[in-house]
Amino acid sequence: MIASDVMDTRFHCLQPEDTIATAVRRFKATSDAEGKKIFGMMVTDSRGRLTGMLSMHDILLFLQPKHVEIWGEIEDVDPEPIFDALLERVKNIRVADIMTTEVVTIKPDTHLLIIVDLMIKRHIRRLPVVDGDVVVGIVYRSDVFYHLLRRFIA
Repeated sequence: MIASDVMDTRFHCLQPEDTIATAVRRFKATSDAEGKKIFGMMVTDSRGRLTGMLSMHDILLFLQPKHVEIWGEIEDVDPEPIFDALLERVKNIRVADIMTTEVVTIKPDTHLLIIVDLMIKRHIRRLPVVDGDVVVGIVYRSDVFYHLLRRFIA
């Protein structure tokens, strides 16, 4: 039971120079094409080397206004125009500006128990599988779970 047993070799990547608007459109298009929700993608350079990951969490963190906790206490402020302005501004931000750059990766021969441990301890939902400096796949938490479940009920 190693990474290559559960990794998905059909993966989509973003480029560091892509805008967040482009990334969000890619999340949506890929979700529609794959028939499952895509919440993050690997970011690769022009040579296909992994440079980071961008997730919906990264985008939401960037959108979160400072001092949002006091907005509920201010009755005469309408947050909608402020939020609309934030959304408009983020459209042109580059993926490289907000992506996670310290990415945990695994090798194709990494044992499933190590993968589970990494995912649990570091709250990781997806792990790029790298052979040398080439991305060869991605392991999703749900795929690991269902792989183990199939073995459990077999």
